[in-house]
Amino acid sequence: MASCATIKELTNREKIKKKQQDVLGFLEANKIGFEEKDIAANEENRKWMRENVPENSRPATGYPLPPQIFNESQYRGDYDAFFEARENNAVYAFLGLTAPPGSKEAEAQAKQQA
Repeated sequence: MASCATIKELTNREKIKKKQQDVLGFLEANKIGFEEKDIAANEENRKWMRENVPENSRPATGYPLPPQIFNESQYRGDYDAFFEARENNAVYAFLGLTAPPGSKEAEAQAKQQA
């Protein structure tokens, strides 16, 4: 039984790591500057994240899991919100940034405004 729990824990960690890599990979590929904060090794970062995720975005039990996305100190959302924004070509808006000219998101915004 103990080994099954260990396997499940590793699977959950792997899922979190994959989500983190997905967000970081997107930011890097699109040359969007960011600061990565390690909450596993830094208690201050962990406490800051837990305190700054809005109440309505927290899980019913436990603490919010990474990745949690902020623009400076403004909470932008979790991985699911990021993924939805990416699927809808709205990541820059999700991040609180202006989409670069020529991007799919900028083109979609121009069509909506026309």
